[in-house]
Amino acid sequence: MSLKKSYSKDKKTCNVTFSVSQEAAHGAERVTIAGDFNSWSSTETPLKKGKDGSFSVKIPLEPGKEYQFRYLLDGKHWENDWAADKYIPAPFSHTDNSVVIC
Repeated sequence: MSLKKSYSKDKKTCNVTFSVSQEAAHGAERVTIAGDFNSWSSTETPLKKGKDGSFSVKIPLEPGKEYQFRYLLDGKHWENDWAADKYIPAPFSHTDNSVVIC
């Protein structure tokens, strides 16, 4: 898993590429991302599967903020990002959420 950040020339947009490697996907056929940036929708933001079996999506975010998120594998299994900027306790379960800081 990885996060890659780039900023627009005017610094008004932080483009974050969220990636899940084939190994981290554990054989999943579908990976989505849910977080603060999409109202925690588990279906709204699918990651595109690459030829190598990895998944990725680029999401434009507002800089100067922190965003909690998690990946959902095949609609059943939640995963955090191993490369998250930090982790914080999830308010509705006994797990942590990944956090990206733009």
